[in-house]
Amino acid sequence: MTRKSQDANGSTIRDVAARAGVSASTVSRVLGGDYPVSTATRTRVLRAVRELDYVADARAKAVAGVGTPTLAFVLEDITGPSFALMAHGVEREATRLGHLCLVCSTEGDVQRELDFIETMRAQRTAAVILVGGTADTPEYRTRTRRIADSLAAAGSRLVLCGRPPLGPGAPVTVIEYDNEGGAYALVAHVLAQGHQRVLFLGGKPDHATAQGRARGYLAAHRARGLEPDPELLLHGDFTRDSGHRLMRRALSRKLEFTAVVAATDMVAAGALTALHEAGLDVPGDVSLAGYDDIPFARDLYPALTTVHVPYEELGRLAVRTALGRTPESPDEHLLLGTHVVVRNSIAAVTAG
Repeated sequence: MTRKSQDANGSTIRDVAARAGVSASTVSRVLGGDYPVSTATRTRVLRAVRELDYVADARAKAVAGVGTPTLAFVLEDITGPSFALMAHGVEREATRLGHLCLVCSTEGDVQRELDFIETMRAQRTAAVILVGGTADTPEYRTRTRRIADSLAAAGSRLVLCGRPPLGPGAPVTVIEYDNEGGAYALVAHVLAQGHQRVLFLGGKPDHATAQGRARGYLAAHRARGLEPDPELLLHGDFTRDSGHRLMRRALSRKLEFTAVVAATDMVAAGALTALHEAGLDVPGDVSLAGYDDIPFARDLYPALTTVHVPYEELGRLAVRTALGRTPESPDEHLLLGTHVVVRNSIAAVTAG
């Protein structure tokens, strides 16, 4: 029995065949591009497709292994500037390599993430790129390993960007940047300017990315023989509103500090607003640094000292690496470097 394929406007493959004066199987051959037909027949079929505004069933084409190859980019929040930079890199590289990029924003909903990945697996997407930090728990590792195995079995590849690795043997590519090292270098720069009480506006305590940046903050202090005051480590999330809220909290508690290191540039932007609202000058009264080097960091006043993360290149590398590997390849772990970008928001501590 021949399956009846119908597009959103109601036209079927049989309608196209009738308009072109050919069989339905001939229409399938023309649209699939996997069987030779005469130029005249192809022209008649394509004219009928245009006249009827017929759209082939994408799922059927995916199962048949024809049509534009796709890859999926899955992230928590599409409005995040760093995620947007990475998405730009993924999309540009996918286009360069002839792939269509599909984006899913999960808003932190694990079930939504799983449902989207299952849809992509069923459609035989070339790769699924999961982006953004998360809690490194046994549940996370078990769930993600199951995803990796399922995609590999379907001829696809899982790529983790900024997420915890799964351990040896998983058919997955992990691409990270030197998260802890970047924080260490930034805080070391702040301490070298004479600051000894540095407020840290961090992310969620169980978040892998936030943990890495907090470790860098602590390690930079200890390398100079300092033990930071626990009261100077505040936890929130990676948003502008969190930075504003945490900064106001630190000021209301009358915590003593001469510099602030924020876990992201967005957090730093919120903190900067709170400092200005309190009548404090940056960097005259308080020095301030961020992390990520998103484009607007240079346009803040003062321009923000921060850590440059190569987000767009990370996205490009995720695509190149995923499409260059076979699904059954063993685990692969790549690490990109970061560096401090010194601008005008850090001042040296003056004597007296």
